[in-house]
Amino acid sequence: MATKCAKVGIKKEKGYLYFVDKQGDISCAVMARGAKKGGKPKKVAKVGLKKKGGFLYFIDKQGDISCAEMVRGGKKKKSKKR
Repeated sequence: MATKCAKVGIKKEKGYLYFVDKQGDISCAVMARGAKKGGKPKKVAKVGLKKKGGFLYFIDKQGDISCAEMVRGGKKKKSKKR
């Protein structure tokens, strides 16, 4: 279950990828489509969020920063013998 970490309320534009960068701010970049390359990221909102290890940070539908605990573990993959 995700929890809200910061209320920002940004409006997302079509064709852009929005993410929380290393500084804890919201950045966006043009999405790559087919042979077209993606663009350089630009800052959208300065938040300065301190990230904790083991959590996934993302922009939710309301334009706020949310986080969820990462699921680790599961079954180990079997190695194929030839």
